[in-house]
Amino acid sequence: MVDTVNSLATRVHELLVALLTHGVDAVVPGQSVSSPSREFIGAPRSVDITTGLQDVVARATALGPDGTWLVAAGQAGLGVLAVVRGEADRAIFHLDAAVTAGFNDCVGLHVAPIRPLHDDPRFRALYQRMRITEADLDEFFWLHREMQLMSQDAQTAAVDNLGRLDTGVSLLPQAPMPTREPNTPGVLITRIDLAAAQTALQRAALAAEFQRSSGNTSLGLIDDSWDHSRARRDAWHADELDSRRLRAAEARAFVERPGAGTMLVPCPPLGSITYPG
Repeated sequence: MVDTVNSLATRVHELLVALLTHGVDAVVPGQSVSSPSREFIGAPRSVDITTGLQDVVARATALGPDGTWLVAAGQAGLGVLAVVRGEADRAIFHLDAAVTAGFNDCVGLHVAPIRPLHDDPRFRALYQRMRITEADLDEFFWLHREMQLMSQDAQTAAVDNLGRLDTGVSLLPQAPMPTREPNTPGVLITRIDLAAAQTALQRAALAAEFQRSSGNTSLGLIDDSWDHSRARRDAWHADELDSRRLRAAEARAFVERPGAGTMLVPCPPLGSITYPG
């Protein structure tokens, strides 16, 4: 298997979806390799999230400069895993390596689980090394806000779909991903984070919808008292809600702010950012 930037970006997405869906102990298919210097050759084997991200870092490093931002993505992911596991020293080690490779999501470093690290001088030092543009900072805020909004949409849709008697399946819409050329490659990492969150939420919503739909299909066939009129009304109402959610998601598309600066500057002071939510 020949690694490319696109294939490794897809691998990071796959690992993050597994993490969001199954937690830090998730196991995913490994990737086959052809180099005799590796531990295995041929068919993929199962690996945990940590091993998968470590493998991404190694493979991205081998790509040279083109893969540096993916090294940062892998190291940032390992840092987040360490935070979740309460391993502060390991978290700072990986986050420092991520910053060295170009990670600069200062908004993401203000999420609640990471805030306890803010008092550590090593964390403050790595944070102060990051540089960003005003335009990229705008997008970072949008990306993290969209993660929160889609999560809220998923919760609202789950409540709305309770008790529906129709057999239709509602899809969870998502806002379009920004297409601007970022000033710093770190933005690409957080775009993968958002894409993974979108995929995980959509898969969970779809699984619940298929379960409800198949259950209603079975009951409609065997239950003579099944309320088919209400099922039709539920379907019409669901279609209306789906259309509203789709329009709302489309309306949330990122719009560049006229005049936003493109010069590299230090990130806003640590603690000055309020995480979107």
